[in-house]
Amino acid sequence: MPTRPAPTERQKRLGAELRKMRLAAGRTTEYAAGLLGLDRTKVSNMESGVRATSPERVRILASNYDCADDAYIEALATMADARKRCWWDQFRGNLPQGLLDVAELEWFASRLRSYQTVHIPGLLQLSSYARAIFAAALPPLPKSEVELRVMQRMQRQQVLDRDTPVDYVAYVHEWALRMQFGGRRAMREQLLHLCEMSEHDNIELRVLPVEAGAFPGAGHAVLYAEGPVPQLDTVQLDSAHGGEFTHSDAQLGKYRAHMEWWHTHTMNPQDSRDLMHAIAQQL
Repeated sequence: MPTRPAPTERQKRLGAELRKMRLAAGRTTEYAAGLLGLDRTKVSNMESGVRATSPERVRILASNYDCADDAYIEALATMADARKRCWWDQFRGNLPQGLLDVAELEWFASRLRSYQTVHIPGLLQLSSYARAIFAAALPPLPKSEVELRVMQRMQRQQVLDRDTPVDYVAYVHEWALRMQFGGRRAMREQLLHLCEMSEHDNIELRVLPVEAGAFPGAGHAVLYAEGPVPQLDTVQLDSAHGGEFTHSDAQLGKYRAHMEWWHTHTMNPQDSRDLMHAIAQQL
């Protein structure tokens, strides 16, 4: 029997929302199984993201769980719709699942915000810069995987210039602009690229100057992806062992506060561009 592929973060999130809805209604898995004509094991698998469901079943469950939030229900139904093959599927089995989950998260987000303290944001990196980051990994990655990761990162950037580009607000610490990944020439090209990208209508780039001192989330890189409704927002945290995803109400509240802090304390877009140009000239 073929092995069932591991669920993606998006599939697991849909299952978690269905379980949350069921528990809020005070219903059991047996009750849900009866509604759908399934056994309780299949319902449990559906709520863990292992088993796919359909928009119709989502609506049946929501109706019987007395959920009256139509926007939320339709957002879940959209998540349950049969998933077509997407561009990141070409990397499945060749790159860690977490990298594909980030691409999927970005693709379906209604708005993206991130803050970076060491690196330029991945969605704004040039290939030479991205290659220098991946080449510095320990233990070292094979050259073939480095190139695959660079290719996948470059393809992620299409969310910014597709027919309906996502709105993106990137907060970057000044030190990330000064760390020379790939050398002086590569970093100068990267900074000029940042300045150019920051002129796009859907991209806002704001720099936190070193004079700002201490800041929340120091040492972390955070991506806040807004869903079609606030209940489906997701936070992705970078770590040495891969990306971590969180969407509990408490964590979402915490990182919304972080993003507001960064927005308040960073330089405005024009002053940020001026600083990037100045650093590029120094190189």
